[in-house]
Amino acid sequence: MTDLSSTERTRHRRFSEKGRTDRAALHEVLRAGFVCHLGVVVDGVPMVVPTVYGFDVDHLYVHGSVASRSMTGGGPTGRRPTAEMGTVCVTVTHVDGLVLARSVFEHGVNYRSAMIYSEPRRLEGEEKLEGLRILTEQAAPGQWDYARRPSRKELAATTVLAIPLAEASVKVSSGPPDDGDGPDAELGLWAGVLPLATTWLPPVPDPLLPEGTALPGHIAGRAGTPLT
Repeated sequence: MTDLSSTERTRHRRFSEKGRTDRAALHEVLRAGFVCHLGVVVDGVPMVVPTVYGFDVDHLYVHGSVASRSMTGGGPTGRRPTAEMGTVCVTVTHVDGLVLARSVFEHGVNYRSAMIYSEPRRLEGEEKLEGLRILTEQAAPGQWDYARRPSRKELAATTVLAIPLAEASVKVSSGPPDDGDGPDAELGLWAGVLPLATTWLPPVPDPLLPEGTALPGHIAGRAGTPLT
C-alpha cells in the first residue's frame, strides 16, 4: 500500500502527530461512512454540499442532478464541463467522542477525518452505472441487486463524478485529555472521554407497503450494528 501524497495542501502542519501517511488509513476513513462534504467554487463563491459517496481503490464517487450547480461548477447553463470546475475539496469526518478536560481550553474531539483535493471527471455509459453501483453499495450493501436499476431517463437526469484519491490528507485524534499531569489536575474535577457511537435501528416499513412484503435479509441484518 503506497503512502499518501504530501503536497502544500495536504502536508500536516498543526498537530502533525495526528496525521496518517499510508493510503490504508484513507480507505479506512472512507469505508466507515457514506456522507461527505463536497466543496466547490460556483461563480467565484465557495459552496459546500453534503452528499452521499462511494469509493474504490483509486476514486471517490458523488452524484446529483444534472442541474445541480455543485455538480457542474455553475455557469449560465448549469452544464459547464468538469474540466472548468477546477479543483474541488471533499471532506469526510467521523466523531468518536468528546474529550472533556479539566479546563475548557483543553477540551477537544476524538475524530477520524480525510480531506481530498482533485479535479473531478464526469462519468458516462457503463462507468456511470458502475459509479452509481459503488455509491449504492457504500450506503446499503446488497441493495443494488435487490432494487430496480436506474432507467435511461433517470441516468440522463443524473451526474456522476469520479474524484481521484491521488492527493489526500488523513488525521486521527484519539485518547484522553492531556492535562492530567498539569496544574489543573489539582482542581479535583472529573475529566475523560464521552464516547459517541452511531447504530442502525430496526427498519421502519413504508406505510404503503403491501401486507406480507418480506424484509430482505441484507437490510434486516443491519439493525443493531454500528455504522463505523
